[in-house]
Amino acid sequence: MIPTSFDYVRAGSLKETLNLLAAGDGTKIIAGGHSLLPMMKFRLVQTPRLVDISRLEELRGITEHKKGARIGATTTYAELATSPILRERCPVVAEVAAEIADLQVRNRGTLGGGLAHADPASDMPAVMLALDAEFELRSKKAGKRSVKAREFFKGPFATAMTEDELFTGIVLGGMGRTAAAYESFDQAASGYALVGVCAVVARKRTAIAAITVAFTGLGEVQFLSPAFDRLVDTKGDRATLAQAALEAVKGVEIAGDLHAPAEYRRHLAQVAATRAVQKAYERAGA
Repeated sequence: MIPTSFDYVRAGSLKETLNLLAAGDGTKIIAGGHSLLPMMKFRLVQTPRLVDISRLEELRGITEHKKGARIGATTTYAELATSPILRERCPVVAEVAAEIADLQVRNRGTLGGGLAHADPASDMPAVMLALDAEFELRSKKAGKRSVKAREFFKGPFATAMTEDELFTGIVLGGMGRTAAAYESFDQAASGYALVGVCAVVARKRTAIAAITVAFTGLGEVQFLSPAFDRLVDTKGDRATLAQAALEAVKGVEIAGDLHAPAEYRRHLAQVAATRAVQKAYERAGA
């Protein structure tokens, strides 16, 4: 598998990167490369130029932001997994990052790159949806703007980004009295989710005060399900939770493949959702 020919530029600054993107000639950004390069090798993506931003320190790192955190786009999964800030303020992000793919991918793959790639079977988009994260984008022409994760993912490998925009960061709000958990069933060879579910739960004593549940791996795009709203003001009893998990995937057009037929994925989604909600509920009461 050999990609088409292209020019390679190692960006020396953010300004240089934005100038190159502004040309509007199909230039692509590379940081870790674990998503883009395989597609280039299969010639699913062709570009006249790759701009390497992996050495731009201004796009990297994890800092406190109000009661939450800000993550630079080129921060690696390994850095997320070991971040004291995330483990204190948003531990589910660190937990999910620690389980993504294998050690080599976690050491080179970046959060911003994965989110911008928008693979419908990747883990982090569902986490970002459930946490109501905001994504920072920047272009030479329009400057800076923020987009809610819930408005960002438009379809398989399609996002709200324009061709000249660069993904620069992720902003996570504080968890407050809420807790989150992620459960998935992964394809053994690739590590991609056959299905994954992120649940965020707030409790008032033993009752659920608020709940958000997001799914990945089922279809063309990650999605939030309102079916779990019925759990509000309940203790998340098994029967009500099972019914919510069933309703959440009812009518969803699920993609089946050689790894998991559609109905099997539907079953796994119900199991993963039940486990994620139960774990988040327990954590919220701790």
